[in-house]
Amino acid sequence: MAKEAVFTMKLESELRDEFMAAAEAAHRPASQVMRELMRGFIEQQQQAREYDEFVRKAVEAGRASMRAGKGIPNEEIEAEFAALRAQVEAKGRL
Repeated sequence: MAKEAVFTMKLESELRDEFMAAAEAAHRPASQVMRELMRGFIEQQQQAREYDEFVRKAVEAGRASMRAGKGIPNEEIEAEFAALRAQVEAKGRL
């Protein structure tokens, strides 16, 4: 990938010195490390957006199901899982 842009930033001199020393200790150019950090940040943000969209769709599907009368009341779910927990606990005591 061609490197045609320059990125300038202000930061504490101590942070810069520590970063440069760490990059040098790793035998890597500081600019390469920064590019990797930027790519990682971009990927992390993309994953967060995708997860948020997944959750939004799941919540909307649940709400649509409830509006259509296909949902299960919370009390029934709680009772079902309480029974399952009791079964697991009983097996653990054997």
